[in-house]
Amino acid sequence: MGLQVGLGAHPECGDCPIRHRAVCARCETDELAALEQIKYYRSYQAGQTITWSGDRMDFVASVVTGIATLTQTMEDGRRQMVGLLLPSDFVGRPGRVTAAYDVTATTDVLMCCFRKKPFEEMMGKTPHIAERLLEMTLDELDAAREWMLLLGRKTAREKIASLIAIIARRHASLHLRRTGGSMVVDLPLTREEMADYLGLTLETVSRQISALKKEGVISLEGKRHVTIPDFDRLLEEAGDDSDGGMLA
Repeated sequence: MGLQVGLGAHPECGDCPIRHRAVCARCETDELAALEQIKYYRSYQAGQTITWSGDRMDFVASVVTGIATLTQTMEDGRRQMVGLLLPSDFVGRPGRVTAAYDVTATTDVLMCCFRKKPFEEMMGKTPHIAERLLEMTLDELDAAREWMLLLGRKTAREKIASLIAIIARRHASLHLRRTGGSMVVDLPLTREEMADYLGLTLETVSRQISALKKEGVISLEGKRHVTIPDFDRLLEEAGDDSDGGMLA
């Protein structure tokens, strides 16, 4: 289940890079101190399985750094990527004994974990945690509905642009920056993974990325380092505007 890391190797809660977006975002000093008593860190290497669907989960967690994928396997063995876990996203469900999806580290991942039973008890006594978790769950629901629109109605070009915009928005949010103008991000997925996630072929993904690059919507250094010269133009290519698009 990954490598457990001593607390001394990581920043305190107040210095955490996801502090303003995580499940503990609204916690007061005494509440953070209580969370410190039940938390620990786990790190996973790229490609490592964090949990399998149906596994018993004795923890819930926030992604601190890195990217993971949520995958569902059908009865005939086919697999479908159904979601991404980006920094500050929450893993696991209070009150649920087992994992609903396979969770796999796409890059190296560091997670801030909480022992599930004490966390569930804290939720009952700490409204700030319960309120924030509800808010995150509703955001996740909105994102899922937007993703249904993307998969069902958007063109291949719009799908690629939308995915890049989602990653760029999250990057900006984590670094407390406004979206707009020129932005630089690293794509966490290979083109094969993008094809799987978006329901496209590898050839289509490569062709559309090349077209976006040729037309100056993005520029690439290697296969993953992306510069977005004009974020509003990227949103236009995604079929969104500066106030719309998927919640990420």
